[in-house]
Amino acid sequence: MTALGRDRLDISDRDQVLEVVSSGSFDAILNCAAYTDVDGAETNRDKCYGANAVGVENLALAAKESGAVFVTISTDFVFDGTNSGFYTQRDTPNPQSVYGRSKLDGEDRARTVNAATIIVRSGWIYGSGGTNFLSVMHRLLADRKPIKAIGDSFGTPTFADDLARRLRELAELNLPGVFHVANSGPGMSYLEFAEAVVKIGGYEPSLVVPVSRESLSRPAPRPISSKLACLYSERLGLSEMPDWHDSLSEFLRLEAAA
Repeated sequence: MTALGRDRLDISDRDQVLEVVSSGSFDAILNCAAYTDVDGAETNRDKCYGANAVGVENLALAAKESGAVFVTISTDFVFDGTNSGFYTQRDTPNPQSVYGRSKLDGEDRARTVNAATIIVRSGWIYGSGGTNFLSVMHRLLADRKPIKAIGDSFGTPTFADDLARRLRELAELNLPGVFHVANSGPGMSYLEFAEAVVKIGGYEPSLVVPVSRESLSRPAPRPISSKLACLYSERLGLSEMPDWHDSLSEFLRLEAAA
């Protein structure tokens, strides 16, 4: 396995991508690169599209020319959030933010240049290392600092370790299409998730401060509900994704042991 960070590969540079891929011998290319600053994307459109659309297209083309399987991660933010239930692959995307539109454009570009592309939509991804919503929450709670948790935004948490295993399985199956990958469960609000973190981690409940979406006045619009469900996993013989509560408990156990 070869991991190429942004310091070694600028995926928005097509010539560089083609050169790097052609000089190696890759069975599969898994694209985890992305511009994920949802609010920043509203004023940094070119940088956002460079990573999320142009970069994905370049990798898809390079994979096709080299014969490698191509898997790329997309987002629940391709949906508008008006569905109170779960979004499946049959639902029509309607992104509301620059970030969401850039990710959908990346999906479309990839499939245009490489019909064998495997697209994995996920959301609320958390894990060890780097910065994500749970790592920030966990650090603040450990320092006994209050956190704001939105009570009227809903989604499906995804433990990065579980996502990585499913990405490998999909690459090995090599079936092109769109797949939704998130931990199993009913979906929840950020507030409910934060309360679960507090309970499992043994933190002080009063540190969680409920807030509304509107009170944060964020630049980018976000879907009210972007819960994901996959229609095809069982048909492909894939096991159900681990329960969100079990995965959260495992993450907190690993963090405590680190």
